[in-house]
Amino acid sequence: MTNTHEVYMQRCLELARLGAGLVSPNPMVGSVIVYQGKIVGEGWHQQFGGAHAEVNAIQSVLDISILKEADLYVNLEPCSHTGKTPPCANLIIQHQFKRVIVGMSDPNPLVAGKGIARLKEAGIEVITDVLRDECLDLNKRFVKHMVRQQPYIILKWAQTRNGFIAPLAAKMSPQQFEEERHITGFFVQRLVHKWRTQEDAIMVATHTVMTDNPALDARAWTGRAPKRIVLDKTLKLSLDLKVFKVPQTTFIINEIKEGEEGNLIYIKLNFSGDWIAQMFAKLLAYQVQSIVVEGGSVWLNTLIAQNYWDEAIVFYSPKHISDGVPAPAIGGKLASQFELDNMQASQYLNL
Repeated sequence: MTNTHEVYMQRCLELARLGAGLVSPNPMVGSVIVYQGKIVGEGWHQQFGGAHAEVNAIQSVLDISILKEADLYVNLEPCSHTGKTPPCANLIIQHQFKRVIVGMSDPNPLVAGKGIARLKEAGIEVITDVLRDECLDLNKRFVKHMVRQQPYIILKWAQTRNGFIAPLAAKMSPQQFEEERHITGFFVQRLVHKWRTQEDAIMVATHTVMTDNPALDARAWTGRAPKRIVLDKTLKLSLDLKVFKVPQTTFIINEIKEGEEGNLIYIKLNFSGDWIAQMFAKLLAYQVQSIVVEGGSVWLNTLIAQNYWDEAIVFYSPKHISDGVPAPAIGGKLASQFELDNMQASQYLNL
């Protein structure tokens, strides 16, 4: 049976999700204030650099004198350090809350239990680990960044019922290729663009850019457009391609050039070593905490083979093409499935 604490924590998670795509590299956080069994205040972290969830929740309460007898719920431990905003733990102590219920401790070394300790030292009762697994899942990108110093990697592709992710351009006319290359339909494409707004960056390799000339934007949805990452080892791609023309930060991973030119950021790597780990470390320095990899086939298979992935989303289409590029073989745990636009989508986790 769901207890009261879990009910209010679930509401914190619902509020926190409203910050998806808006607060990175900060975590998504929601907060609820309960007085005499009723919610009297709510808030969430709405924008990177803006007020935290606890601040917004407190500011939403009409009569702050009741806070001394109120409970504050928050899915992530209140911060105890001064960053872009003052410590939330201090504000909670200032209002003398009766009790604070926390979903999970903050893996950020600047916090890491210090916020909870400060509340307890001030005489506030603290209950921890309420819906902890759900809280961890919500902020898995942030957690991986803090714990392992790596971005969260999501692989995504669509494949036909006979196991291809794209037709072979060399074996057909440009018109035929254009007709066959779209495996997904309108609604799936809109969903994918929505997902793009919630991640920091989208990545493709050289062949995909040459073949499809993608814009890699989120034009079918509203919200933040992701940064783009293009793997172009020898800088063979023309800068007239769409991905370089849209005014959004675009990282070009290569072995020749380093530096910035307008919206283009060249990241030079030594491809003789573990260049993938090297690349991810450099991207983290640019606050790229999550990456959706959408192609091509060789790049997807490389990440799978070297275990550089956390999640994969595969759309299975009823469409059939005569010949094409084989889809990657994905392992991991099947976490969820749903149907949309006559297609089945499956989410796999690399546990």
